[in-house]
Amino acid sequence: MSADLRVGIGFDAHAFAAGRRLILAGIEIPHDRGLEGHSDADLVAHAVTDALLGAAGGGDIGELYPSDDPALAGASSIDLLERAWAALHEQGHAIVNVDAIVIMQAPRLAPHRQAMRERLAVALGVEVDRVTVRASTTDHLGFAGRGEGAACHAVAMLRRPLPG
Repeated sequence: MSADLRVGIGFDAHAFAAGRRLILAGIEIPHDRGLEGHSDADLVAHAVTDALLGAAGGGDIGELYPSDDPALAGASSIDLLERAWAALHEQGHAIVNVDAIVIMQAPRLAPHRQAMRERLAVALGVEVDRVTVRASTTDHLGFAGRGEGAACHAVAMLRRPLPG
C-alpha cells in the first residue's frame, strides 16, 4: 500500500520562573526553577504537539488549546499531547518518528532522556525507538545560554495511507 509521508516542525520557548516544577516530556526534572506558562509549560510536549499538527496539516497548539482558557490553567501538557495525537490518529495518521531537541544551559538532561523518550512514546502509542529526545546548550549565548529560559525544536514524520 502506498503512503503519503508528511513532515511537521514544532517550536516552543518559555522563561524560567521560581516556584514552578520543571516538566519536560511529561517527566519532572529536578531543578531550582520551572518554566513559566499557563499550563505546566512542558515545552517538549508543546513542540511535539505543534510538529504533529503541522505534519497533519492542522492548526497549531494555540488554536487547539488557547492559553487564555481557564480550564487549561496548570494542565498537563503531556495529556494534551496525548489527546491531540488521538484525534490525528483517528483521522488515519501514523507516526513514522518524532525527534525533539531541548535547548537549555542547565540542568543537564542526559540522565532523564530515556525516561522522556519513554513517556512521549506512551503518550503517542508508539515504540520508544520511534521517539528521540536530545539536548543542547548554546555555550552561554542568548536567553537559553544565560539561563533565562529554554526552548525546544521538534520534527514529526507522519504516514497516511493513500486513498484507493
